[in-house]
Amino acid sequence: MAVRLQYFPSPQPAVALLARGLAIVLALVCAGLVLAAFGANPIQLASKVIQSTFGSSFGLQDVSLLVTPLILTGLAVAVALKVGAWNIGAEGQFYAGAFAATGIGLFIPGPTIVILPLMFVGGALCGVLWILIPTLARAYAGVSELITTLLLNFVGTLLAYYVSTGPWLDPGGHALGTTARVRHNVPEIWGDVHWGFPLAIVLTLVVAGVLNFTRWGYEVRLAGSNAQAALYAGIPFRRHLITVMLLSGAIAGIAGMLEVAGTVHRLQGGISNNFGYLGIMVAVLARGSALGVLAGAALMAVILNSGIILQTQGINTSTVLAITGLILFFTAIGDELAHYRLVPIETAKK
Repeated sequence: MAVRLQYFPSPQPAVALLARGLAIVLALVCAGLVLAAFGANPIQLASKVIQSTFGSSFGLQDVSLLVTPLILTGLAVAVALKVGAWNIGAEGQFYAGAFAATGIGLFIPGPTIVILPLMFVGGALCGVLWILIPTLARAYAGVSELITTLLLNFVGTLLAYYVSTGPWLDPGGHALGTTARVRHNVPEIWGDVHWGFPLAIVLTLVVAGVLNFTRWGYEVRLAGSNAQAALYAGIPFRRHLITVMLLSGAIAGIAGMLEVAGTVHRLQGGISNNFGYLGIMVAVLARGSALGVLAGAALMAVILNSGIILQTQGINTSTVLAITGLILFFTAIGDELAHYRLVPIETAKK
């Protein structure tokens, strides 16, 4: 019987998992060939990466510290996708949240039990303010949020560089190009891993639950899949667009706050480490799923940590970026191919 390839919007879970696994294996094989071309021993390097990442508490702590902001920035992008919007500005909102948290931590006196929640709220609110103009421009003027959120990334980055090297520069001179150390820190639960890690997971689960099991979440998903149908059904598309985008900005701002209060403990240029842009990749790997963000962020954190380890073994940055790109490229291809299945032509006609 003749068959043909047919595209299905929702791939079978087992097929999707198998496709992603095979894609990662193929990517690692290609990465090994790249390393061998540069005269390195890929088997020895792979063993070193696995041992350093998963064979020690230090490696697992590094991955946990990387996965926390990746979960939140990925979630910020994924939430916006639910309503059909692209928040490319998680980087700027991350910096805005870090800026607000640092300002509160440095200049508002009080005990940690009071100041730390203020930093959290301040980070979220500053993330909301940072995405407010792009949100209103999209909702009321039809201006593409792709452009406006992207451009505000540069403003947020330059703001962090300006205050950390100028007005807020560490007066004690203990660190070059940074603010003084913020005295109020998120408590640690294991080594350097702080409570921001479980908080990011819980927040993801809550957001996923709201999107999947509430009327509001249903309306948001319907509005994102077909805005005209949502309007015809009486669903307030504009209101949901504004609400979801502001929520997206708040989540990215929280990521910046936790990076300041939990990991770096001071504001400095480059504090984001491109977490906002990497969050876009996480959301794409998760195919816009809030729960899928957890797996996507974990994969991205392992890739980033592996890149750091490879650099310590003498592999240059360009090679590391090439390997990272290969893994993401093959994974994206595997995710897309999982939507195709061989079906009999007669079945396809029906």
